[in-house]
Formats: sequence, C-alpha cells, structure tokens
Amino acid sequence: MEKDKKKIRCAIYCRKSVEKGLDMEFNTLDAQREAGEAYVASQKANGWVCLPEHYDDGGFSGGTLNRPALRKLLLDCERGKIDVIVVYKIDRLSRSLCDFAELSKSFEKWNVAFVSVTQEINTQTSAGRMMLNILMTFAQFEREMIATRIKDKMSATRKKGKWVGGFRPFGYIAFEKRLVVDENEAPIVRRIFKRYLEIQSPKQIAYELNQDGIKTSTGKAWDRAHIYRILNNYTYAGKVFYEGHAYPGEQEAIVDDKTWELTQAFLKANTQNPEPRRRTSSSAALSGVIRCGHCNSAMGPARSKRWGRVYHYYHCLRDSKRDVSICPVKQIPAGEIEELVCREVTPILKSPEVIAAVSRQTGIRPKEVGNMLGDSFWSELTPLEKQSLFRILVEHVTVTEDGAVIELRTENIKSIQEAYNDPQDT
Repeated sequence: MEKDKKKIRCAIYCRKSVEKGLDMEFNTLDAQREAGEAYVASQKANGWVCLPEHYDDGGFSGGTLNRPALRKLLLDCERGKIDVIVVYKIDRLSRSLCDFAELSKSFEKWNVAFVSVTQEINTQTSAGRMMLNILMTFAQFEREMIATRIKDKMSATRKKGKWVGGFRPFGYIAFEKRLVVDENEAPIVRRIFKRYLEIQSPKQIAYELNQDGIKTSTGKAWDRAHIYRILNNYTYAGKVFYEGHAYPGEQEAIVDDKTWELTQAFLKANTQNPEPRRRTSSSAALSGVIRCGHCNSAMGPARSKRWGRVYHYYHCLRDSKRDVSICPVKQIPAGEIEELVCREVTPILKSPEVIAAVSRQTGIRPKEVGNMLGDSFWSELTPLEKQSLFRILVEHVTVTEDGAVIELRTENIKSIQEAYNDPQDT
C-alpha cells in the first residue's frame, strides 16, 4: 500500500496541427507518445508510471485551448487522476504564452507538474519553471513574428494584384494560383450587373435566376445576399481590394469600367437613402379590409403635411362626411396599424406549411425560404405586394377606441395546410 502512494501517475499529451498523415500506420502522434513513454520509463526509479489513457489531438492548432483531448486531460487533472503531464515539446500543449500562463496556474492549483521531453523541462524544480517561462516567451515572440510576416506577405501579394486563395468568386476558376474567367458563369455575372442597372432590385434578380434554374457556385438557390456580394466584389472589375484601396488585379475583368462605376453609384445612392425602403406608412396596404368599429364604416387612406413631413393615416369615411365629427376613432396612423397586422400575420408566413408550399412553388429550399421571410421581409415588399398579401390572409381589421381586432381568412390558411398535407403532393 505504501508503494502505491509513491507512484507518480504520468499522462502523455500529443498534438499535431494538421490531419495529413494521421492515417499512416505510424504517424507523428505515435512518435510523440513513444518518446513520452521512453522518458517515463527512464524515471521508473522515481516511481513514475505511464497511464494507459491516450490524450491525442490530431488536426488541432496550438493557438487555441478548445481541443477535445486537452479538455479531457484538464478534467482528469482537476479530478486528481494525474500527477505529471508529459509532452514532446512545450508547443504541443500551447503556442500562446497567455494560454500557457493560465494552464500553469491551474496545474499549480491541482498540484500537477509539467515535463517537456526534448527540452529537458520539469516544473517540479524551480530551475525548470524558470526555463519554461523563458522558452514560452520566445515561442510567443516567434509566433507573433510569423503572423506579422504572413500578413506582410499577403499585403504585398494583394498590392501586386495577385489572388491569395480562399473561395473562388463566382464567374472564375482557380488555375495555377490565378483566377481565370469561367466562360459558363461569366455571362451570369454580366446578367446580374445589367439587371441591377435596369431595376436596382437584388431580390428580383435572385428570383429570376432561381426561376431559370441557375444555381450559385455551391449549388444553392440565389438570395439578396448573394447578389449584393457579387455587385460589391472588385474582382469582377479586374481589381483587388485591400484595406480600403483598389489595386489592378492579374485576373481579367468580367464587367467593364463603366458598368462597374455606375453599379457602385447606384449601390451608394440606395444605401445613403434608405427612406424609400420604408413603405410601412405610405402603402395604404389595408385599403378594403380596415373598418371603423364604432361607425361600422370603411376606413380609407389619407395624408397630411406638417412642417415639411407627410403623415399617412386611415380615417373613418362615414365620419368624414358628417358636418360635426362624433366618431371616437376618427383616424389612426397608417404605420402603427400596418405594423400591428404584420406582427399578427408573420407567424402564419413562417409556419412549416406555408414555407413548404412556397418552397414547392419556387423550387427554393425551405431553409432559404425561411431566411427570405425574416425581419426585413415586410420592408422589402412593394405597396401592391403587401396589399395583396393582406387581402389573402386578412378578413377584417376592426378599429375601436379601445384597440383593434384582426380577423384572419381561416379558409385560405386551411387550404394551404391541406395542400401541404396532401399525400399526392409529396
């Protein structure tokens, strides 16, 4: 029993940054563990024993502590199952001085020592702890120098107009570390720019591409975000954009300078003038369905202008014909009541039945349909589109002095659900 108390339980931790070569019969992780086991065996006289548990992280960077085997190792240390951690080199555990400083605090708290096989570091001694701190400082310095050199090289490469890799832009293919125009996709890019200059509606352009069965480079349906990414990408103008500056690129341009500059002017104008996109108060979308609950009368759109601003509202038509107004409802701001109806209708639009029906009709994936029906959906509709949607789903909106009652067209909603559940439609 006394002999068991003197045993020092050693855990060997191994790490490799990339997965390449891990499928070999004898890989880097095996070599690290073999070296660790040999070191533990050399300390057998001091009571060191190697734990059978393997703590191996293959394909994980040393710049992060979010590694499955490392998390298990730390958990076992905290539970008192480990006395010494053995690694091939200190950077196998961590390349970050800050991260290692935090680990060292935890090791000290748990009374766990740390040993590096090739660097002869043992934190069980004061000299070993000092040597560890010195090496970690230089390791951190080297890592920062490498990061700086990589950043400088990327900056120089971009300024020369070269492609630095990553996802290829739609319309190009990657060939020998350069971008070459894809003759199949380039006409689609030109079509997107041409249509934007004609209608300035990325949503409509995406709809047209999907209707024609055209897919993105990843095989997905088009949406507004895809269109905007293409319209804002300097690559198509034969340029490389880096840190606020555009440099001449090696790749051939897909759109001419005039088209590019005019597109950017339209994009800038539409971004700087978001007001036309807010149609909630001027669309009169509730015409024909909104009523005054007090006078049992239809309410119609009206507007007034004060201090240079136009205000839209719905007013009681019967009361407006009286010589003296007696209606307590009288009028209601258009923006407020339309927003209230939007909130009531939105859950129906986002229901699985509606999303499935729209997906089948358009050929767009259900997830993409759900994204299109997000928070910006209502602000992107034209006045007529919003009015049509309200008339399909809303029977009446009755306004009283106490609030508003919204009655939905349950038969229309039910027909959508029945179509969704129809076994012949699956």
